[in-house]
Amino acid sequence: MSTVERQSWDVVVVGAGGAGLRAAIEAREQGLRTVVVCKSLFGKAHTVMAEGGIAASMGNVNEGDGWQVHFRDTMRGGKFLNHWRMAELHAREAPDRVWELETWGALFDRTADGRISQRNFGGHEYPRLAHVGDRTGLELIRTLQQRVVALQQRDFGETGDYESGLRVLQECTVTRVLTRDGAVAGVFGYERETGRFFVLDAPAVVLATGGIGKSFKVTSNSWEYTGDGHALALLAGAPLVNMEFVQFHPTGMVWPPSVKGILVTESVRGDGGVLRNSENRRFMFDYVPEVFKAQYAQDEAEADRWYADPDHNRRPPELLPRDEVARAINAEVKAGRGSPHGGVFLDVSSRLTADEITRRLPSMHHQFKQLADVDITREPMEVGPTCHYVMGGVDVDPDTAAATGVPGLFAAGEVAGGMHGSNRLGGNSLSDLLVFGRRAGLHAARHAAGLPAGGRPVADEAAVAAAAAEAVRPFDPPAGAAPENPYAIHQELQQTMNDLVGIIRRESEMAQALERLTELRRRAERVGVEGHRQYNPGWHLALDLRNMLLVSECVALAARERTESRGGHTRDDHPTMDRSWRRINLLCALGDDGRAALTRRELPPMRPDLLDLFEKEELAKYLTDEELTGR
Repeated sequence: MSTVERQSWDVVVVGAGGAGLRAAIEAREQGLRTVVVCKSLFGKAHTVMAEGGIAASMGNVNEGDGWQVHFRDTMRGGKFLNHWRMAELHAREAPDRVWELETWGALFDRTADGRISQRNFGGHEYPRLAHVGDRTGLELIRTLQQRVVALQQRDFGETGDYESGLRVLQECTVTRVLTRDGAVAGVFGYERETGRFFVLDAPAVVLATGGIGKSFKVTSNSWEYTGDGHALALLAGAPLVNMEFVQFHPTGMVWPPSVKGILVTESVRGDGGVLRNSENRRFMFDYVPEVFKAQYAQDEAEADRWYADPDHNRRPPELLPRDEVARAINAEVKAGRGSPHGGVFLDVSSRLTADEITRRLPSMHHQFKQLADVDITREPMEVGPTCHYVMGGVDVDPDTAAATGVPGLFAAGEVAGGMHGSNRLGGNSLSDLLVFGRRAGLHAARHAAGLPAGGRPVADEAAVAAAAAEAVRPFDPPAGAAPENPYAIHQELQQTMNDLVGIIRRESEMAQALERLTELRRRAERVGVEGHRQYNPGWHLALDLRNMLLVSECVALAARERTESRGGHTRDDHPTMDRSWRRINLLCALGDDGRAALTRRELPPMRPDLLDLFEKEELAKYLTDEELTGR
């Protein structure tokens, strides 16, 4: 084994998206030496693809908004499976995080009187998304990136060293969280360009690696989203929660095939876009669930009143939560009323002028013109569901973002579970990563600072050697059979998850998926790659396969176990929501044999003052009789 460089830090942040950068900023502000490790280039995180806005109840467009309304919308969107404490903290703190971004230089769109503008989005009662056209994620990353640079410049002014306080390691992959006696001791990783191994010794690690979408064939996610943080937590001994809940965004591009799955932002519908089938009919009126009928328009006349007066209490059904819209589109396509390429039509040109479209939706106009030769100022887009987000993730403490069972491990953003319940509302992802990114960085710093002198766990050489041996194993596959191709296994994994654990699920198909995943894991042990560690994408994928297969098994296991339909989890053989499942979380952990296993855990009862924010009739549709009696 080649020499492994070791560095000593206080806090390691894995991931440089919104959650990772916000965590790193907070840890450094607490005076801790912090290093960020990112798989891509600094500033190229997948957060830039979050286009619509940041959900925060600032009340700039409608003064009736407040944290209580945002909390209520979030719980309704998640079908009450959210950890209510996370939803409460998120709703309370999101406005402060947005205003903080503005003080750091974020340039938001403005209202006529100069306040931060906010737009409508699915599932939100009021216009709530602070936005920068349809490029909000890009502005968020740019602002946090500049804040990191400012902190580095401050450190340089104090120490004469740019990298002594806050450092960013670009194009590096972490393959193991190292532990000592069950507590975090640092991470093992490698440089993607050179293949050089390194260890970052630290008593606190924040996972902020995003999602799992590259396990699915049709996805809006970028290449980095291979479930790294989810797998790192599992392998370190922390459980995952709610992994059955995968969100299929209702609007991804469906044509041409080379761009299938690329996101079409919900801003299009928030700004007036309507969905039509091949018969030119606005079909969403047919799919408003009973629980939402008081809030959503039942016909075009009611919807038109909302467009004329956004304070009108019945919103267009295109602004239903994402899970409802995705299922409706799927149903129209299956019924033979889809567009020529297997989607439906999304039309914004009938509602907005060409100038308004190019001003408010510049990225979408450019995206369709360049990639599909469609001018959305004149013609509709073809869209369909695409794997977009995982509501499940590392099981964390709501207040501290600390991972269950592994002292020193923290998680924030999409890699953390609990906040969104069974379905995430649009815009809540960006405020989630800001709120809990800050909390993760704060408590990681406090954990590291609170350890006694000489009391930090340090990984021994045997653990480092084992991590290095694991990383180079694809260069020396087991003898006796032809080496497996990592690209072939990845394609089979994506097809399996797409076909058998997708938007509509059945017991027999998930059982079949688990059999295939077991076989794919066996084959992945025989993966072989040629060449050396420099510039070797086949080797990178071979290592990523471990993570994708682990996490996919957790998704399929939990989806088979939950015998109801709720949020992003739709069971064709159990089509209704079952109140007896309302407080049940499924935890997925690795056993001694390295296989995933499930346990059940009940959510804590919601505080009475939070229950009082809902009508009793609404609660009766979600809560158990015991919870209602307790109220």
